[in-house]
Amino acid sequence: MIGMRTRPARSRAAVTAGGALLRVERARVGYVVDGRPQVAVEDVSFEVRRGERTMLLGPSGCGKSTLLKAVAGFVEPFDGSITLRGRGALRPGPDRAVVFQEFDQLFPWRTVRDNIAYPQRVLGRGRAEARARAEDYLALMHLTAAADRFPHQLSGGMKQRVAIARALATDPEVLLMDEPFGALDAQTRSRLQAELVEVAERTGVAVLFVTHSIQEAVQVGTRVVVLGGSPSRVVEELDVSGLGDPTDPATGAATARLRALLAGDEDQPTGLGFE
Repeated sequence: MIGMRTRPARSRAAVTAGGALLRVERARVGYVVDGRPQVAVEDVSFEVRRGERTMLLGPSGCGKSTLLKAVAGFVEPFDGSITLRGRGALRPGPDRAVVFQEFDQLFPWRTVRDNIAYPQRVLGRGRAEARARAEDYLALMHLTAAADRFPHQLSGGMKQRVAIARALATDPEVLLMDEPFGALDAQTRSRLQAELVEVAERTGVAVLFVTHSIQEAVQVGTRVVVLGGSPSRVVEELDVSGLGDPTDPATGAATARLRALLAGDEDQPTGLGFE
């Protein structure tokens, strides 16, 4: 294990009852188009707890990414609330780092090492500390050999590793991920899914991850929030912690349940107590 620096102590007093770090309550989110609100998600409520990997699962176009942008502070809800440690009226900040699907989210004129160190300098860390933390996260994401390369010299999977390392190095409370592996080939995607689970467990960061892949939701998540309808609402929440092995009957049952929910067949049993 590399010499990761411990996360700085944070006040736990503001964490809401039941261990909720992030709380979305009856949120109504969308955009204003030609002066009129276009609602993407309606009356959505869920929590993200410390150390959890919460998956937002739903069909393309159901408003998952819009909801994630609201959590990030890029979009203000029409109604309801989104709070982090009890604090509302969220604006973008380093406590919620975002990793997008696009490969062009890195600074093309900076090396991998500098891409990871630069945001820390912006946040006020000294040059030596920023570089030391960059080295830690280079090692964590298996990027040390590529530290002096530029983004145009990297594969798509490597670019996403850098984006994750850069996000984690700012020490966020919640890592927000908008289909970060969606444009990768199946083999690279599977490898990065496994690495993300390992990294999240080692760092303790909470993850809120948008996907439309049932396999990814079960493989990566500890809990799945299923969105459906138009505007979308929370159809169901499933505990998938400890699942992921495709040969495990419990994994098969959870996968079948999620498939039924996305297809609109909410009455299908799972055998896992998800009724």
